[in-house]
Amino acid sequence: MPTTERVLVENRKARHDYEILETMEAGLQLTGTEIKSLRAGKGNLRDSYARVDRSEVWIHNLHISPYDQGNRANVDPLRERKALLHKEEIRRLLGKTREKGLALIPLRIYLTQGRAKIELALARGKRQYDKREAIAERETDRERERVLKHGHDE
Repeated sequence: MPTTERVLVENRKARHDYEILETMEAGLQLTGTEIKSLRAGKGNLRDSYARVDRSEVWIHNLHISPYDQGNRANVDPLRERKALLHKEEIRRLLGKTREKGLALIPLRIYLTQGRAKIELALARGKRQYDKREAIAERETDRERERVLKHGHDE
């Protein structure tokens, strides 16, 4: 049976700011009002990052707005949230993130079979000239596609 994914939040700027080396899926420990708020599209991954701390992976700066119909069950929108991974994966990530210049960046939060999952990426920050190079490459690809699509007459 094919699994269906529904993307709730995406970090679009991550692929621009970082060179993605590897991605992995992790569970996300949320409260009931947080998942309801995410289903309503009230999340933001823009400045978020993950860190291995005491053999656990924690997501920092993940903003989930308080649920509109929530009451005292609403929690702090910027609280640290736990990513659920196996111990071997956490140990491997700990070794990789200790390498110079590597970070653990959340790319997107999605639902699979009713469960909230987060896609984490092991990434290296891009320099400003790398970003400019990527933009220039993308522009030449678009121009090439336009010429191929419409012919040489334009």
